[in-house]
Amino acid sequence: MESKIEVLSTVTVENSSDLYKIVDTLNRTLKRENLMFGLALDQEDQEKAVFTIYRT
Repeated sequence: MESKIEVLSTVTVENSSDLYKIVDTLNRTLKRENLMFGLALDQEDQEKAVFTIYRT
């Protein structure tokens, strides 16, 4: 059984120490809707964060 992950949207925002709380809450709440959320530091600007929405 193959699992395919599709990127639905990506946005770059100002980094904040609490952003992970939003991503965690979204993942816990919407996993049954086959949605997954990711957060990573921008490779080019460490003061920015990249927020991504995936469909699993």
